[in-house]
Amino acid sequence: MSKRTKQTPIVSDEMVVTKIHTVRGYKVMLDSDLAELYQVETRALNQAIKRNLRRFPEDFMFALTVEEWEILKSQSVISSWGGRRKLPLVFTEQGVAMLSSVLNSETAIDVNIQIIRVFTRMRELLSTHNELLLQLEKLRGTVGHNSRDIKVIFKLLKRMQEEERNRALLAQIPKNLFA
Repeated sequence: MSKRTKQTPIVSDEMVVTKIHTVRGYKVMLDSDLAELYQVETRALNQAIKRNLRRFPEDFMFALTVEEWEILKSQSVISSWGGRRKLPLVFTEQGVAMLSSVLNSETAIDVNIQIIRVFTRMRELLSTHNELLLQLEKLRGTVGHNSRDIKVIFKLLKRMQEEERNRALLAQIPKNLFA
């Protein structure tokens, strides 16, 4: 166990979360953001990956399309300052986990553990959120069903009230009028 794991994390969880984006339905991190967190150059990170490409199938890592890259830049989450010769690579949670087998520095290992923990907490939050949505949907269905029942009950009550009022009116009419 490294000394650093007992101390304050190298980067904050909030910093990690700001570097997670959604592309093609995946939660991903850019190669440049990971390199920054691991305190290595993006070029060095990508070279390590290139030497170990078999470890990174497309559901672990993929290159952004021009359109995807433009969308990310336009969302103001990524600086368009400075240039890139190639489109960025992005890594899913599994790809980030696989990076730990490629990068062996103490910093990379510690940061990698932290990133995986953030991904896990995000997944747990989403799961809790989805469970809450399901419960609300069930409640909405129940309320909607009960709402129809309540409307029927009110209609019956109004009809009964009208019938009672009609009986009261009939009772006021002299009986000899119908004779």
